[in-house]
Amino acid sequence: MKGIVLAGGTGSRLFPLTKITNKHLLPIYDKPMIYYPIQTLVDAGVESIMVVTGGRNSGDFLRLLANGKNFGLKHIDYTYQEGEGGIADALALAEHFADGQKICVVLGDNIIEQSIRGAADAFRKQPKGARILLKEVTDAERFGVAELNGDRIAGIEEKPAHPKSNLAVTGIYMYDETVFDKVRTLVPSGRGELEITDVNNAYIREGSMTFSFLDGWWTDAGTFDSLLRAANLVAQTRRDRLE
Repeated sequence: MKGIVLAGGTGSRLFPLTKITNKHLLPIYDKPMIYYPIQTLVDAGVESIMVVTGGRNSGDFLRLLANGKNFGLKHIDYTYQEGEGGIADALALAEHFADGQKICVVLGDNIIEQSIRGAADAFRKQPKGARILLKEVTDAERFGVAELNGDRIAGIEEKPAHPKSNLAVTGIYMYDETVFDKVRTLVPSGRGELEITDVNNAYIREGSMTFSFLDGWWTDAGTFDSLLRAANLVAQTRRDRLE
């Protein structure tokens, strides 16, 4: 299975911090934000990783990450997303890199506490389809929300005013090779973007979507409040492990 970190976009919600750098290069406690999703993939046993960048500071990723040796990797691939076409649009750029293999996609601003190795291994054994990671939250209206029907996902609704559950879809997605065919069928949403929720619902309609629950804490880091929360969570976790 190959890994893809999506780290494009303009980071407008973090302006003026992002006026001179990409959001994913901002610090989360003692490491750049981009380090965390890459480490998530490495800990899941992924050895081949592509970073999808964008904006005016994409060259900084190469200077920071180089060939990935700090993560024990032999090589990191890079590609560039022009504009803000959405998560699914960024994912489409990795089709050549995926080369028909299963992929694990992590949003570049998602920070988690625990390993996803169990979910990744389960997906490796899964004959086809997709797997997403769900997390119980108190503010489900901020996220894509999964509605369960027994041990199956009945559907996902993006940022619903009245969520049908408290299960948020985290920014970690595992797909088989048909994901790129599904992306090609998408039409832009009201935001003018290709939505990853539409990809996930396509797998749900064909009955091939599975899920795991994410252990430990999880946060994005795309706003000032969540950027601070992510740094505090990482700092507290480091302190707890030293005690």
